[in-house]
Amino acid sequence: MKNSLQWHPATVRAHRELSPTVREFELRPEGGVKAWTVGSHLNVEVRIDGRLETRSYSLIGLPNDERAAEVYRIAVKRAEPGRGGSRFMWSLETGAELNIGEPNNHFELAIGAPQYLLIAGGIGITPILGMALMLKQRGAEVRMRYAARTAAELVYLDSLRAALGERLRTFTDDAAQAIDLAAEINPLAPRAQLWICGPMPLLEAARAAWADAGRAAADLRFETFGNTGHFEAQPFWVELPRHNLRLQVPADRSLLDVLNDAGVETLSDCKRGECGLCALDVVRIEGAVDHRDVFFSPQQKSGNRQLCACVSRISGGG
Repeated sequence: MKNSLQWHPATVRAHRELSPTVREFELRPEGGVKAWTVGSHLNVEVRIDGRLETRSYSLIGLPNDERAAEVYRIAVKRAEPGRGGSRFMWSLETGAELNIGEPNNHFELAIGAPQYLLIAGGIGITPILGMALMLKQRGAEVRMRYAARTAAELVYLDSLRAALGERLRTFTDDAAQAIDLAAEINPLAPRAQLWICGPMPLLEAARAAWADAGRAAADLRFETFGNTGHFEAQPFWVELPRHNLRLQVPADRSLLDVLNDAGVETLSDCKRGECGLCALDVVRIEGAVDHRDVFFSPQQKSGNRQLCACVSRISGGG
């Protein structure tokens, strides 16, 4: 059976533009805010073309700040093209009602490392912001590298500069700047930790640089926002011999959603390519698997024996 969520009514208390493509929302839940920890995400029910789907957004900031007692804060990047979740969220005005889940954390900050390197790419800043603020409060040794396409997309920059000062460096594509991952990783103390969230190419490059430096895999913690891959999303077909079904997965929908709609209920939890609960066996393939998860290792991905139905896709097939 698929993962069941407990939904709660909530109201949009306010929203504000952080950049031309990123909007922050304050969501006031009926019955009050539940306790959460830095790195938590919130499931939100979105309506797309008349159907209900679930999207997951990281909670912003610190759970002990003044606003956190009344509202959850999330930031949503308008994805064009996308699967429709961000368009739904951007259609909501102050006072709009929607259903949300309870905070859940698959990316909880571990306290006690000798050093921390935080890296955020684009909207991947959303979980990393709270980590930076918490580590600063605790007096931890931390530095941060933050990359985006343009300077306008470096959201929450004022808060980060106030907290980290010179320990923060930014990089933008339009200025032809890129993070030198090896140069950032090599000087770290033994058992230092790297926490990173961003698009898949950045995560894969960080994992390779971390391994090349001889660092323990357990000291690298990562999260993806589950919608980036090596290829543009395109429709593809999937055959399920045991169910005698052949289904098309549109470019704006996930394989997991299509399977569930067809009555092939599939286990799932994070819907971000992190937990591996929705992994399916690949019997035969035409085209290439665009692995968009962070659950499987590079070696497992190269074998193409399984894929995560919540995020991964097929490119170039019939």
